[in-house]
Amino acid sequence: MSETQKQSETPKPGDTQKQGAAQKPLAGLKVVELGTLIAGPFCTRIMAEFGAEVIKVESPDGGDPLRKWRKLYEGTSLWWYVQARNKKSVTANLKHSEGVAFVRKLIAEADILVENFRPGVLEKLGLSWESLHADNPGLVMVRLSGFGQSGPYKDQPGFGAVGESMGGLRYITGFADRPPVRTGISIGDSIAALWGAIGALMALRHREINGGAGQVVDVALYEAVFAMMESMVPEFDVFGFVRERTGNIMPGITPSNTHTTRDGKHVTIGANGDAIFKRFMQAIGRPDLADDPTLADNAGRDARRDEIYALIDGWCAEHDEAEVLAVLAKAEVPSSRVYSAVDMFADPQFIARQMFQSATLPDGKPFRMPGIVPTLSATPGGTEWIGPALGAHTDEVLAALGYAAERIAELRAAGAV
Repeated sequence: MSETQKQSETPKPGDTQKQGAAQKPLAGLKVVELGTLIAGPFCTRIMAEFGAEVIKVESPDGGDPLRKWRKLYEGTSLWWYVQARNKKSVTANLKHSEGVAFVRKLIAEADILVENFRPGVLEKLGLSWESLHADNPGLVMVRLSGFGQSGPYKDQPGFGAVGESMGGLRYITGFADRPPVRTGISIGDSIAALWGAIGALMALRHREINGGAGQVVDVALYEAVFAMMESMVPEFDVFGFVRERTGNIMPGITPSNTHTTRDGKHVTIGANGDAIFKRFMQAIGRPDLADDPTLADNAGRDARRDEIYALIDGWCAEHDEAEVLAVLAKAEVPSSRVYSAVDMFADPQFIARQMFQSATLPDGKPFRMPGIVPTLSATPGGTEWIGPALGAHTDEVLAALGYAAERIAELRAAGAV
């Protein structure tokens, strides 16, 4: 952005809308999203929340399938309103040459392109990295796919569930006497999205500070999950140790588990620090275990973990959730109820941290959506608008690229947008 552009966008006193936008750390970045469902759109959602102009390209024939996923209100997914907040929606028919030309022109003016097609799809459309880079040498292209842009599996389809399975997460999730289970959300897609956003910002840093050109950020879903697998690789390589499913406990880190209270609630207790364990045992009336030298460190406690967990299970089963949490809070033992949405909406910590934002659905109905993470002290993110109607910004974006009203009408009549 030129100095002239920066000066022209300087907010005037009292212009709160422009001031809010200018204070966001990614203001001035233009991002084009060629993605559907979770990984690509979540990556760009983060950028949009922090001020980037995100232009989401959708098919005129229904748009992103996420618009119809999970709970619908008046025909549109509530998830969509969150996932696409602050984004502009344009339609382009990528099976039409004029639709592809529009998208290529749009990308030529962008800082970042995020796409999560299967490898080879963009190349068949004439939107290869080589051609886009020739148009726009500073472009950063984030490519999210199941297996990455190279290797023998690159052409296979891969969703988050596949990435979680191949990356190692599913193998260790669940109980030893039962098959592997999934987490309650598509965590593999979300992890990949985060790596994509991090990679894009690192590539921009290189371009802007080190004088580098644009580059490709290649994120494979299975690798995004694999990168989170803690000490799995060196433990297997050095000791031949294969981590297995262990339910809610952490082998070698004792006690850390979830227990059921007398009133049928679930409480997670992490008392694996040496001093914390002593306080915990004192608080539940077992000073003998608090002072037992064989339980003074994790190794000793883990050797007797069945005994310790049985003791904690028994104590929790004799008390209601509120009493369990009160005793542990007084003893400064890390603990928490296992929260449902009901608990979150009533919790003072969620409220104090503004983790619920109020917004309005198109028919005027108020609703709440998740707050912005992370919290930046000087340049916080925010919600300017909820996920837009399909193609709501098509004319605006085409006009900004120099298309006349008559030409836009012709493209629409031809089915290109």
